Amino acid sequence: MAKLRFGIKTAPQHTTYEAMLAVWKEADATPAIEHAWLFDHFAPIFSDVNGPCLEGWTLLTAYAAQTTRLRVGLMVTGNTYRHPAVLANMAATVDVISNGRLDLGIGAGWNEYEHQSMGIPLFAPGERIRRFGEACEIIKRLFTQELTDFDGRYYQLKEARCEPKPVQKPTPPFVIGGGGEKLTLRIVATYADVWNFAGGPVEEFSRKVGILHKHCADVGRDPAKIELSVQLPVDYDDLASTTEATQRFVDAGATHLILNLRYPYPERIVTRLADEVIPHVH
Repeated sequence: MAKLRFGIKTAPQHTTYEAMLAVWKEADATPAIEHAWLFDHFAPIFSDVNGPCLEGWTLLTAYAAQTTRLRVGLMVTGNTYRHPAVLANMAATVDVISNGRLDLGIGAGWNEYEHQSMGIPLFAPGERIRRFGEACEIIKRLFTQELTDFDGRYYQLKEARCEPKPVQKPTPPFVIGGGGEKLTLRIVATYADVWNFAGGPVEEFSRKVGILHKHCADVGRDPAKIELSVQLPVDYDDLASTTEATQRFVDAGATHLILNLRYPYPERIVTRLADEVIPHVH
């Protein structure tokens, strides 16, 4: 059976830089926690849109510089927010700063309020996902080629550079979020090292995995090469329920497990997860 890899996520909304940093430093000192995540939004989501929300990539850079062991990433970057060649340079820089600990979380983008409020085009779903597919190819090429030319339907590059390259060779792992069955999961089958399930019941997770496997067959990819990832909210008052929910997804094949922490963070919550949840998931 594949090894289970546990991580934590602190969405940078309705919280503070210092509070999250304390959690990340505790996680960095806790061997049972292998990865840590932020999100990529410019205002709070799934809550009151008013309130603080720190920008993901700059925050990730700061935390990458203040940790030594954790793999770090955004769950997940919205492709629509930045040109993919710009994103590739940002990601390569974070991989250098972290000495090869970046997991490149990326998705097509979806948040209507953010795009409308900031005047960023939110294309129709089909175009948005096709743009995302081109972006994955561009980033992969920039990570591995000295000069990149690209004449796509949506993006064009001419002798584009990305130096220095990422520390990880040939590229940092691509962690792709999203569950669109016709287009997104085909991009997952083509490019992803890890696929993150957007959320929902375990039965839906299993159904999407089946569709992903069909796309893998179509593109000639071994589905065993794609790690299956889920995000699970942590119930601070009932860690046993968090354990049970995690076990259900592990039984369905998930091995990359992200425990979502919400502010305010209880004292020593990461240590408690390592002591009270992780040892009981098999």
